[in-house]
Formats: sequence, structure tokens, C-alpha cells
Amino acid sequence: MEEPSTDRDHWFETLADHLGAAYLRYSFTKGTVQEVDHLMGALRLAPGMRLLDVGCGPGRHAQEFARRGVEVHGIDISERFVELATAAAVPGATFERLDARALAFTDEFDAAVSLCQGAFGLLTGPGEDEQVLRGIARAVRPGGRVGLSAFSAYFAVKYHDTAEFDADRGISHEHTEVRSESGEALAAELWTGCYTPRELRLLLARCGVEVERISSVEPGAYGDDPPTLETPEFLVIGHVSDRESR
Repeated sequence: MEEPSTDRDHWFETLADHLGAAYLRYSFTKGTVQEVDHLMGALRLAPGMRLLDVGCGPGRHAQEFARRGVEVHGIDISERFVELATAAAVPGATFERLDARALAFTDEFDAAVSLCQGAFGLLTGPGEDEQVLRGIARAVRPGGRVGLSAFSAYFAVKYHDTAEFDADRGISHEHTEVRSESGEALAAELWTGCYTPRELRLLLARCGVEVERISSVEPGAYGDDPPTLETPEFLVIGHVSDRESR
């Protein structure tokens, strides 16, 4: 189950180029307002705070946070998605093309999010998710908060019978089809890293993020329910540790 070689920075860029604005037609993108409602409280965000959105896609979460007065900077590896986000930008939201494995910010943000496998979970090479998390932890000031969604390994094994699951690497491999804005179909393969709550706690602790809670969630239904086998994602809420304590 090898991922394809490519001369681009990541295999998802080809899919994003093809999808364009059609990405926002998918049902999992329709719960943005509810998700941001929950995250505003969970991350203790207030107008004027600075938020980093890692793997922002076409900017749906960033735009919604900005509408509430939060200053958001979204980054994504897809130039096409960054163009779409910038074209639709509301005051307080900015975007740039940047590889989440190479974040260079230090103590610049009050909080950070990486949602819907926008970066974390799609980077399935050895150590790549850890690179993303370490960059996020550096970018957020000590004590600042982090919100992260991750695909559930439990759900993938129990329910995702149309995909192959690599039990050694914890990666789901799916053959699917995506359609462009004009309806043109493209055969696609998706690789998604999957996690258990225990793995998430250990990984985030190693990267300098203290986990406060992990909830079972699905798109458009973020909340505080404890982890179960029955929802596709986990939502992690935590805060960045004091640098001197690491």
C-alpha cells in the first residue's frame, strides 16, 4: 500500500487542483458554523485573539472565526485552495501557501487548529504528523490552546469496509472518485492516518501539548462526548506547555 511518488510537495495537491471550489459541496463541509461555535468556547477565543489554521483548505473555518472577530492566518499546501480562500476572505482572515511540515512561527498565536484532516492525518510519512504538531506547538504561545481533529482508528476498523486498513502503520487507504466544479470525475486514492485517544495523548505530550480532553465527534456535531467506537473523528483540546518544563 505505497503512496504515489510525485514531483509536488504532497499527493493531495493534485486532488485539490481538480476539486477547486467543488470541495465545499461535500456534506462534511456543511457543519462549519456549529464546529466554530463549539471551538470558540473550547479554545477560549475572544475577538482580537490570533489563531493559526493549519491545513485551512478553501478557508471555511478561518472565515467563520474571522466573522467573530478573531484574527486568523490560514496555511495550506494547495495553491488552489489558498487562492479560493483569499478570494473569499473576510476582514481578519489572511492566507498563504505553506507546508505544514515546515512551520516557522514562534509564539505568534494565541491558539491553533488543524481540522478535518487538513494537515494532521494526511501526512502519513514516518514522523510527519509529529513534525506538524511540533510546528503548531512552537507557533502558539505557552499556555495558548490547540484544537485538533483526527480520524478514529476504532471507527476505521469497525465501519470503513470500503477501504484497506494498514494495521502496522495505522493508515486507511481508500479508492474513491472526486468531481471538479464542472462535474468532471477523477479517480483518486486517499491515505489517512488514524489514531486512538491513547496514541493522541502520547504524541501531543511528546510535542509539548498537554491534552485536556478528547471527544468523539463527527462533522457538524462537535461536542464533549467521551471517546467511543461510533464516531469517525476525535477532537482533541489542549494547551501548549511552558517551554522550560519540556
